Amino acid sequence: MNRFSNKVAVGWGEYASPLLYVYLLGMMAVLAGILTTAMTLQYVDGELPCPLCLLQRAAMLGVCFGIMQQLRHGYSWFNTGICLAFSVLLLIISVRQTLLDIYPRPGHAYVGSAVFGLHMPVWSVIIALCLITAIALQLIIWGANKQVADKSIGLYPGLKTIAWALSFYVIAIGVVNFVSVGVQCEFNQCHTFSYQLLD
Repeated sequence: MNRFSNKVAVGWGEYASPLLYVYLLGMMAVLAGILTTAMTLQYVDGELPCPLCLLQRAAMLGVCFGIMQQLRHGYSWFNTGICLAFSVLLLIISVRQTLLDIYPRPGHAYVGSAVFGLHMPVWSVIIALCLITAIALQLIIWGANKQVADKSIGLYPGLKTIAWALSFYVIAIGVVNFVSVGVQCEFNQCHTFSYQLLD
C-alpha cells in the first residue's frame, strides 16, 4: 500500500500536497454547509434539535476538528484517525435514531421536516457513509507518504488563508451550537418543544 501511495505522490509530483489540502478543505466545507443548514432550520423554521440530533452535530464538529488538526499540524494517520472515529460515531448515532423512528408511533417520530424526502437522521447515515468512504479514499491515495506529510499548508498561502477562514467559521458554528444547547436544555433533559432557559 505504501508503494502505491508513493507512486501516486511521485506521479503527481509537487501537486500531491496541495491536492490533499484541497481535498480536506472540501470535506470541511461540505460539513460546514450541512451544519449551517441544520442551524438555519433551527433558528429560521423553529425546528429544535432532539438530543440525538445534537450528538450528530457534535460528531460532525469532531470530524471537522480532525481535519483542522491536519491542516494545522500536517497530514498524519493520527489526525486521520480522529476524523474516522467521529465518522463512525456519527454513523452509530444516526443509525440508532433512524431505527428508533423508522416506524412512526407516539413518542417516536422523526423530528423536523424532510429535506428532499429524507429526514435528518437518514441524511446523517448517508453523510457518515460518505465521510468514511472519503477517508478511505484519502488513505488509499495519499497513504503514509512522507513527501506529503512533510509539506505544510503554510507553503501554499492561498490554501492557508482559506483554511484559517473556514476553521474560524466552523469554530463559530461550534460555539453557537454550544450556547444554543445551554439555552435549549439548561441543566435538564433536552426536548424539542421550547428553549427551557427562556421559558
